[in-house]
Amino acid sequence: MQSKSSTDRKPAQRVIKKYPNRRLYDTDTSSYITLAEIKQLVMENEPCVVVDAKTGEDLTRSILLQIILEEEANGTPMFTAAVLANVIRFYGHAMQGLMGGYLEKNMQALMEMQAPLVQGTMGNNLFQQMQEQMQKQTEQLLGTFGLKR
Repeated sequence: MQSKSSTDRKPAQRVIKKYPNRRLYDTDTSSYITLAEIKQLVMENEPCVVVDAKTGEDLTRSILLQIILEEEANGTPMFTAAVLANVIRFYGHAMQGLMGGYLEKNMQALMEMQAPLVQGTMGNNLFQQMQEQMQKQTEQLLGTFGLKR
């Protein structure tokens, strides 16, 4: 069996270049793509990074935020105004770093729960209880810093 040379391997993550004309170029497929296609890559857990084509600056976070903004504008929003206001209040706060880690940890826990929920191995009642517990923990954390719902 032949082994692949290092030039035949795909990069660890897909590189998307953003050009000044706001177009996004997928270097993996050598074609222009849309935000919807970047969203699809995220949905498929495809590691990717978006960089400014001219400067090489990492734009991944701003592109992901743009996708979230579009999702929030279409259909049922995930974030209430109160949640967004509380997130804003954490910027510049001594606990800003803690909040980022807290959100990341809870999102990971939700992603790990998602598979059994989709497969129907967890009842709705159990999911409801877990959701209420997470809400209670979040309210306690926010209350610790003088932030209320």
